[in-house]
Amino acid sequence: MANTASAKKAVRKIARLTSVNRTRRSRVRTFIRKVEEAINSGDQSQAVAALKAAQPEIMRGAQKGIFHKNTASRKISRMSQRVKAMSAG
Repeated sequence: MANTASAKKAVRKIARLTSVNRTRRSRVRTFIRKVEEAINSGDQSQAVAALKAAQPEIMRGAQKGIFHKNTASRKISRMSQRVKAMSAG
C-alpha cells in the first residue's frame, strides 16, 4: 500500500490513465475489426469506407501512445494493401 501522499496520488493517476488507455485501445481495435469484417465480406465500397474511418483513429492512437507510430503505419499499410487487392481480384 502507498505510504506517502505523493504515492497515493500516483496510484490514483495511474488508475485514471489506465482506464483512458483501455478505452482508446478498445476503440482502435473496433475500427480495425470493422475493416477486417468488410474485407472478409468482400464488399469493397464498405471496406474503403471502413478504412477511411479507421486511419485517423489508428494514427490518433499512435499519437496518444497506445502503440508505436511505426506499428500504426504498418497496420494502415497492410489494410490498405488488402483493400486495394479486392479491386484487382
